[in-house]
Amino acid sequence: MLEQKTIYILLTDTGTWLSQMIKLYTRQPLNHVSIAFDRELTEVYSFGRKDPANPFIGGFVREQLYGSLIRSDHRPTQCAIYKMTVSLDVYERLRRRIRHIEHDQERYRYNFLGLIGIVFRVRIERDNAFFCSQFVASVLQYSGCDLFQKQAEWVTPEDFRQCARLEMIYCGDLKQAILNGQGAKLMKMA
Repeated sequence: MLEQKTIYILLTDTGTWLSQMIKLYTRQPLNHVSIAFDRELTEVYSFGRKDPANPFIGGFVREQLYGSLIRSDHRPTQCAIYKMTVSLDVYERLRRRIRHIEHDQERYRYNFLGLIGIVFRVRIERDNAFFCSQFVASVLQYSGCDLFQKQAEWVTPEDFRQCARLEMIYCGDLKQAILNGQGAKLMKMA
């Protein structure tokens, strides 16, 4: 039997100015997508703000639960955490691809134009530029795990929420789950 690994997809409402604008358009509660390689969510990657004080400086980020993901305005950070089992080969390709992007992260930018393209249903191709859901879909596709029947630049956070291959293992306030020890329950579920 082939060895398998688990990856995690984290959807959040980060409360940023940009996420609030996206929420106005999508009318969905969770508009940021990240990929994680561990149950404890210590190794979480996405495309988002590089500088918390400036929403226009974005790119590849290794996210921190108490940094970039937990809201700073004292309101709950709502989240949904999904898991998916993949082959060891897919898992290793995912890790290599993300390490490659992390190593060359200065070449990568946040794809603001791509977000505008989704709104107006116009394909805007940009090299080395991603928005969060495009990034996660892209690394999955690159690694041989294509969850969607569309190109990565059209994938939205809602597509992840609706994906039948992903199993939801937690939904609620991210900070409270961690602080109240429910994170341990989450880990047992995974």
